[in-house]
Order: sequence, then structure tokens, then C-alpha cells
Amino acid sequence: MPVKPTLLVLAPLRVEAWALRSGRPGRLGPVDVRVERTGMGLAKAAETAQRLSRSPAAAVALCGLGGDLTGRHRPGDIVVAERVLDSQGRQVAQLPSAVPLVAELRRLGLAASSGTVVSTDHIVTGEERSELGRLGADVVDMESAAVVSGAPWAGPVAVVRAISDAPGHELFSPAGARGIVSGLRSLRRTLPALAAWAGAAGPHQVVLAEPRGFCAGVRRAIETVERALHRYGAPVYVRRQVVHNSYVVSQLERAGAVFVEELSEVPDGATVVFSAHGVGTSVTEEAARRGMVSIDATCPLVSKVHTEARRFAAAGRQVVLVGHAGHDEVEGTLGQVPGARLVTTASDVARLDLDPARPTAFVTQTTLATDEVAHVVQALEERFSDLARPAASDICYASQNRQEAVRHIAPDCDVVLVVGSPGSSNSNRLVEVARRHGARAYLVDSPADIQAAWLAGARRVGVTAGASAPEELVQGALGYLAGLGPVITEQRSTGTEHVTFPLPQEIR
Repeated sequence: MPVKPTLLVLAPLRVEAWALRSGRPGRLGPVDVRVERTGMGLAKAAETAQRLSRSPAAAVALCGLGGDLTGRHRPGDIVVAERVLDSQGRQVAQLPSAVPLVAELRRLGLAASSGTVVSTDHIVTGEERSELGRLGADVVDMESAAVVSGAPWAGPVAVVRAISDAPGHELFSPAGARGIVSGLRSLRRTLPALAAWAGAAGPHQVVLAEPRGFCAGVRRAIETVERALHRYGAPVYVRRQVVHNSYVVSQLERAGAVFVEELSEVPDGATVVFSAHGVGTSVTEEAARRGMVSIDATCPLVSKVHTEARRFAAAGRQVVLVGHAGHDEVEGTLGQVPGARLVTTASDVARLDLDPARPTAFVTQTTLATDEVAHVVQALEERFSDLARPAASDICYASQNRQEAVRHIAPDCDVVLVVGSPGSSNSNRLVEVARRHGARAYLVDSPADIQAAWLAGARRVGVTAGASAPEELVQGALGYLAGLGPVITEQRSTGTEHVTFPLPQEIR
């Protein structure tokens, strides 16, 4: 049997080691867990770290109680160090391990956050808390600076502190005693998260797909909302998510955009933006009837599908839309052509209540996978003898380009991470393409959604992003991987995009 990697857990005090051991170390998931005491204080911690650094360990975690310096944390909260300072405020280490560990701890239901830990050689009380807080620290302890800087650890290192005391609730007080109990209880629950992190620890080769991320239509839609806010002032109402990405939507909300499902939620005469996915004619007619200032951010490639569908219907053809039920783009296209029928799979074609002898035409949702559409089109061709199709593929250039990039990297990767929100059709298609080409693939809305268990045993990780996902989330995913160990990044390109779309006339 293969040898399991070892997670070395260091605990300064006997009571902290007891709490961690009561969390059932030993063989825990993908790793063997070994709990060792360092002793209290910088000198003992440095000596223990030097001695233990010679023993093999996939990852090392210093875990114990800590004092809050900010008043923002309650006893029992967990703070994972993203950087460590000495008592003079000098930075002795940055720890990327905070990113994956906070995600794993929160997955266990713990109140975990990342922060700065400062180490002193004595217990801190009173005014000294404020002095250390002014150094930019969140938590104080007596060992971290020595452990993270005083030994040549081979694997990634983490510092995890459970809050026991805080300003006004000193350690040697009744409130402090209760805080110690709360801190130890939380500390006891941390081991599964630490084990998951250590099980995925190690060097990773990261293959970045290119092109990835924002397409021209998404950039246009976001800029449309931003310019509408600048021109008309907040609030600007946006019908549905302007693009299917929760991070983008939250950023625009902070700027003053108000997202609604239907125009019934918008006051008469207000400014409203229609999302990149397009709307039916009844929506634009209602906005005009109620005196709204309407700004159409529909992607020009979606507008092309609308134009095709209306042209086919005007020519007397039955219209079939290939797409996914409930998607905003599909609802908008169906709203352009009353009587159009929707199909998603080849088997749906056989159930269509249309006359096979009548002239028929099809259009497609722009964010589908090309190989997925091919089977449906073949079924339509077999059923309808007179079948018209768009002059050029309706699947947008960005969806096709991102799918091609994923086809290129997936066979060489153990795992592919696709950055995108669950409601993003093109992001979901990227996951499916990666899986069809041999990789385990996962959709992640943000780095916090990545699960360390996905990466256990994986050494080559592909990373891409849907057309509505910003590059900062991709960089966040790379930061997560850096928290598992050294990362070597290779960017693999299948082409360069130079497409731009003009902004709507109303906000140019």
C-alpha cells in the first residue's frame, strides 16, 4: 500500500495538544496526523522546530490559542495567519496556506478568517494589546514567529489560532477562563480541515488556459451599467443579472446598481438596463409604456440570434431553439418569436409537436458546447426535410474559443478548475468539455469553493474561467494552489481575441 503523507501538528501547551489529540488524529482521511508539543514561548518553539524539521512531513501546522487584538473576534473564532510579525512589527513570513485552510475550516462550520499574527515573549494584557494592534496585527501568540522562520520546513506551513481572550476579557479573568474553553472546543474541530489541506499539499504544475475570462459582450454589459450609474446616478435598475457572475453583480451593487427579476419591481420613469442575455419584446414594450429610460446591454451576438429567429418566423418557418430551459438568454429569444419551440437534447426533437413536412429552422443559445449541439442538429436534420440554419454558427466566438482551450489542456491535467458562477451556461459547458476530455473538472464561483480533497494526488491542475468571470478570481484560484506548496505556472494559448463591441447609444 502507498505510504500516506504526514501532517505534523505543533501545539505549544499540553492542554492545546490534548484538545487536538481528542480530535482523533492518527490516520485521518488522506494523511497520517502526528501531534507534538513545542513548549511555551519563542525559545522553546524555535528549538522544537529545528529538531522536528528533520522529520518528513507533507505539511506543518502550528495550532493553539491566541489573543485577539482588534475587538473583532469572539472566543472560539479561528484566525489563520496570512502573515507573521515579530514583536517589533517586522514581517518574518507570508503564509499562502491561509487561503485553502480558511476555506476548509469554514466548510466545517467554524468561524474562520485570515489575518496577521504577532509573536511576543510574554502574555499580553491591557494597553499592550492596542500597541500591538497598531502594528497591523489581529492576533497575538508566543510561538509563531519562531516556528515559521526558525526551521527549514520542506512542505507548506500554517499557523492556526483559536481566540481565547480579547480586549476587556483578559486571560486571567472569569471571562478569560470561559474563552479558553471556547477556544479549545474550536481547536478540537480543526483537524479534518488540516488533514484535507495536508492531503493536497505538494508542488503543482498549473496549466492556465488562454483565452479565458471576460469576453467582449460581458465587458460591454458591465461598462454599460457603470456608465449608466455615472450618467444617471444611483439607483440604476438592472433586469436580471447583467452577466451571470455573482462577484461582478456584488461589485455593481456596491456601486449603486439594483438588480431585479422583473420590471414590476422598478418604479415608473426609472432607469433600467437589460442584461447581456437579452429580453423578449413584451419587456421592452412595458418599459416604454411606463416611461422608463431603458438601456439595452444585450450582447450583439445574442441580438443576432433574435434577428435570425424573427426572420425565419417571418418567412413562414417553424422555429426551433436549441438551448437550456430557464436560462435568461433562452427566455429572451423565445420572447422574440411566439410559437418557437425549445429543445435541449436529441431525444427532445422526437417529441416536438411540429409538422415534419413544413419548412422549419433552428437557432441556438450562444453559450452551448459545439459537440453538444451537433447531436441535436443531426436529429433535427433527420426529422425535418426542409431545415434552414443560421448562416454562421450561433455559438459565440468566446464560448467556442474557451471550449477549444479546455480541450487542449484537459488531457494533460489531473484536475481542471473552471472559475464561474453556477448560473453561467458557458462556464458549465467548460466543465463538461473538460470531463469529456479526460480530466476531473469542477466549477468554482470563488477560490473559497475549491475543496482540497479534489486536489489530493493531483500534480497537474488546469485553470480556466467562463466568459463572465473576472481575472481576479482566476488569480485567487492560483493563490489557493500556492497555499498547498510550490506552483509552476504554464500558460497555454490556442488563440488571441481582438473582438470589441460598441456601447449602447444611450451611454456613449
